[in-house]
Amino acid sequence: MSPIEQKYLCVSIHDVAPQTWPDCQRLLQAVQAVAEIPVTLLVVPHYHGSHVSPASYEKMLGNLIEQGHELALHGYTHRDIGAPKAAMHTRFVRNIYTQREGEFAAIDATTARHLLDLGLSWFRQRNWPVKGFVAPAWLLSEDAWRTLREFPFEYTTTWRHFYLLPQGPRLLAPSMVYTARNTVGRSVSPRWASLLNLCLKTAPLVRLSLHPRDASYPHLVRHAQQLLSDLLVLRQATTKVFFAQQWRMHYEALSANSI
Repeated sequence: MSPIEQKYLCVSIHDVAPQTWPDCQRLLQAVQAVAEIPVTLLVVPHYHGSHVSPASYEKMLGNLIEQGHELALHGYTHRDIGAPKAAMHTRFVRNIYTQREGEFAAIDATTARHLLDLGLSWFRQRNWPVKGFVAPAWLLSEDAWRTLREFPFEYTTTWRHFYLLPQGPRLLAPSMVYTARNTVGRSVSPRWASLLNLCLKTAPLVRLSLHPRDASYPHLVRHAQQLLSDLLVLRQATTKVFFAQQWRMHYEALSANSI
C-alpha cells in the first residue's frame, strides 16, 4: 500500500504556551484516554508577548518529543499586529472572529521574516527539532506566504489545506475544530465536525484541531473523544511531519514515474 493510499489522522493541540499549558495537558490526557497516539503540539514561543517559559514547562515539552510527539511553530506571540484593513470581511475575521489573534494575517515580508527567524531561534536554543509552521488562526498574508517559502519548513496548514513546502502540492483536508468562544459555536460546531467527518470518509487525511478553551467544556471533550474512537477504526494516527514526509515520498515517486 503506497503512503497516500493509507488513511491518516492528524490530531493537533493549538496555542501551546505556559499560560495555556494546564488546559493543553487536559486535552492531551483526553486524547490519550482514547488511545496512546502521537500528537502535534503547536507552540507559541512568546504567547501574547510573555517571555515567561518555566523550566518545568520546557522539560514536559522535551519529554513529549522523546515520546514521539511533534512540536511545530505556531507564530511568535499569537497577536495580530498588522495594520487595519478597510474591507468589512477582513475586519470581521481579524477583529471579531479571531479576536486579533491572527498574527500573520496582515503583515509585510520584513515583519514575517523577523518573526519566523525569532521563532526558529527559540527552538534552536532548546535543541528542539521543528519542521512545521502553522499560522495563528490559520491566516497568512500574501507577503507572509511568500516569505514562509524561504524557510526550511517541510509543511504548513490552513483550515482547508495541508501544504508541502517550499513549493509542493496542497491537499484538501479541512480541519474539524470547535468554536468554544460563544454559546452558539459550542452548540453548532460539534454537529459541523460530525458532518465534516462523514464527508471525509474516503479522504487520505483527516485533521482534528483542539484549542485550550475546548478543555473548559466537557461536552466538547467528549465529542472529540468519540470522534477519535470512530476515526481510529480505519485510520493511522500520526504527526503532521510524518504525514508530510510520507506524502512527499509518494508525490516524488509519482512525479518520477510520469517523466
